[in-house]
Amino acid sequence: MVKGEDAVLRKKNKKLRKKNNSSSASVSAKVAAVIAAKKRRKAGKRRMCQGMCFSLPTPEDPFNDRGGKEEFQTKGPKKNTHLKSKPIDEMVRLNEKSADGKKGAVHERNIAPELQRKKEFVKANNDLGQKRIINSERNKFKATEMAHHPSTQRHDCDISEFPSKFVFWCLSSIENALRHGDAYTDGEGNSFFLNPWGLEFLKCYSTGKDLMETSGTSATTEQIAWTVSSAADTFSRKEREGLSFAGPFLLFLVPSQEKAVQVRTVCKPLKSVGIHTVSIHPGASLDHQIQGMKTCEPEFLVSTPERLLELVSVKAIDISGISMLVIDGLNAICNAGHADTLKSIKKCISGNPHMVIFNDCLSHVSVPVVQYLLTGSICRLSLNNSITSLSSCTVQSVTVCTSEEDKVIKSVKALDQFQNSRTQNSNMLYILRKDVKCHKLLKILKSKGCSICLDSDSASLDDSVDSDKKEVVSAIALEHISTTDIGTYDVVILPSFVPSIDTYVHILTNMARQSAKGVLYSFLTKGDSELASALITVLEQCGQDVPQTLLDLRHSSNMVEN
Repeated sequence: MVKGEDAVLRKKNKKLRKKNNSSSASVSAKVAAVIAAKKRRKAGKRRMCQGMCFSLPTPEDPFNDRGGKEEFQTKGPKKNTHLKSKPIDEMVRLNEKSADGKKGAVHERNIAPELQRKKEFVKANNDLGQKRIINSERNKFKATEMAHHPSTQRHDCDISEFPSKFVFWCLSSIENALRHGDAYTDGEGNSFFLNPWGLEFLKCYSTGKDLMETSGTSATTEQIAWTVSSAADTFSRKEREGLSFAGPFLLFLVPSQEKAVQVRTVCKPLKSVGIHTVSIHPGASLDHQIQGMKTCEPEFLVSTPERLLELVSVKAIDISGISMLVIDGLNAICNAGHADTLKSIKKCISGNPHMVIFNDCLSHVSVPVVQYLLTGSICRLSLNNSITSLSSCTVQSVTVCTSEEDKVIKSVKALDQFQNSRTQNSNMLYILRKDVKCHKLLKILKSKGCSICLDSDSASLDDSVDSDKKEVVSAIALEHISTTDIGTYDVVILPSFVPSIDTYVHILTNMARQSAKGVLYSFLTKGDSELASALITVLEQCGQDVPQTLLDLRHSSNMVEN
């Protein structure tokens, strides 16, 4: 019986399935293609291209796999000549684990577009001429001298005045995250990179000195972003150098839970580079926070002073290794009764952390706390040129004397107090008037070894000021203050009050630029009653105590005028 076509096809398909399922047929696609070509050649059914084109093996293609065709080459990445000419640090991986996407991984392709978008900012700072060389084998930076800036030297903090690419990336990540979540409203659409305060902050931060922000306001979102980005850059650089941290690197103290949430929101985008931030405040239970601190090791810690001290007392967290301490809203913290808490936290930190203080009010109440925290040389940072801002933490001591003899006695007494309580690198300056007799005072100052420059020019005076062996106590004439750098003197004494209030303001706003322990002594008599009212206005504006004797002097002056 003749089999039908269906039966023949079923039998044929069965053989094909059996052949395909057999182990001998389990070959790669390349081998299968060779077998198929061989079958077509035997059957005389070549492909059209095989019938017309023939190619020979080459050293690049010994097996003629490409059939004589050139290897397909993709276009390489487009060179960005704009970035190549800029003096920006090359971005290196934070550690050897970067390739796995773990802690510290920062990809260069994520940073280049942000720098291209901020080209105007880079162009504005191109005149700095800073150069960096990257050693990729050792993953270390070798900073070279800045062109045309021979006086610029590297400090212990090893941070450039020009923002590194990592700082760019951190600022861009924070800004994008805040704008995406509608959490950024301070700048009214301005970019973080165009913030003049940030550039001034980085310039002061690069010196390695403690910073005191004297604008009289709490830290804004932009200021927080610049602060934490600079801290993240320092942290990543120290990790590349092989340093390890047992506890948090940055401690950010805030006055309230709302401020803690704000700082935590700004720091949250830094998690992508392995920097974790934990916020501690009274809004959560203490037991919950104790358990949470046992399971995480944050690099940045944001906390209120009272809750942090509670956790430290039960040994839930170790802050002895803090490398950077930021205090925001100092006056609000002091007004809440936590001034002693700040001092206790400072004692728990071993070593000398890099400090940044934002004082939201420039009253005399918080001055003792600032002077306790900032003991060394500082950098003052403020874009506010008001008298209150420039004279922050400078105590104004005004004394009304009964006679010229009384002025000499009290001005010498101020000298004795300074010598008894003098700290390292602190200096005193007497500013004398030539039109007022002061022979007795000059004789006493000479006997105590003071340096007196009344008739010499300002050049010789500046040489004595800038020399390494500068005298601890100096005396100059009032006419020389405009050409003399009085910012290096912590204590200034006016044995005879200045003839105008403008001169007093000039001395007040230019002295003690590198210290938080400035004191300005002023001695007045009845002959200075005309300036009493203006002096009281300055004292009240700066939040200083107004002595009753000065009020009486103003009252007597008003009676004479009437």
